[in-house]
Amino acid sequence: MKQDAKAARTRNQAARLRPVAGRHNQRLKELRLAFRRAELTPQGECAIEGVKLIEEALRSGRQLDNVFFSESARPLAEKLLPQINVRTEALILPNALFNSIVPTDAPQGAAALLKLPAFSASQLLERLSDGPFVVAAGLQDPGNLGTILRSAEAFGAAGIFLTEGTVSPYNWKVLRGSAGSIFRLPFVRVSSAELLPLLRARGVRLLATSSHQGTPLRRISWTLPLAIFIGNEGAGLPRELTSQMDETLAIPQAAQVESLNAGVAASIVLYEAARAGQR
Repeated sequence: MKQDAKAARTRNQAARLRPVAGRHNQRLKELRLAFRRAELTPQGECAIEGVKLIEEALRSGRQLDNVFFSESARPLAEKLLPQINVRTEALILPNALFNSIVPTDAPQGAAALLKLPAFSASQLLERLSDGPFVVAAGLQDPGNLGTILRSAEAFGAAGIFLTEGTVSPYNWKVLRGSAGSIFRLPFVRVSSAELLPLLRARGVRLLATSSHQGTPLRRISWTLPLAIFIGNEGAGLPRELTSQMDETLAIPQAAQVESLNAGVAASIVLYEAARAGQR
């Protein structure tokens, strides 16, 4: 009887998979463009790839609009589909077609389109007592932004503002690097010209990070509300932003080291802020 029930479940999951052989399917076109452009589809969906990210999206309560599997990933589809809402359209593609759409060199055979919660800058600022804000100002490396998203959630940040020149949060490397935190941590893309007056109006103190010069971490006041600015990997914060900071903080390090990786530096600062809040 148990074997019969298992076989019935397998048949039911297999029946959910709609074969698509041609690349002209509209959903496939949108999935391909979302990956290629690192932006949302016209319906406001982002593209994700890989089993871990799909499972993290589901664990975070996100609803998948479409899920895509390669032919060789049928066993994986049978494992994942019971976790996915029956209203989610599930498509199965020839291996070559699937592999031509997703950006990774070693695809796992699963991808999806889903919507993330959208916030305005004003809405995010309503969380100013929940923890420090992070402002990614011209951060260009997707791995760094993914790391910062992950650390921001781990150490209790209220959310992240992404100003002009910052890599798209929908870049597949950002999504992968965030390890699912992007599904749960609020973020807003906003210009610095719009953001700074909003922060000032709410009494948010502005901190900039620096390689060697500034107030040592141990002497920083982490009293909220607070925004921590992380600048471009090579050039740091633009001069016009630096001049408007309330304080510059420095992470003590060996003099011969030019600077820390932006993701590592942000993680250390966020850890210190969280540790200070627990004293």
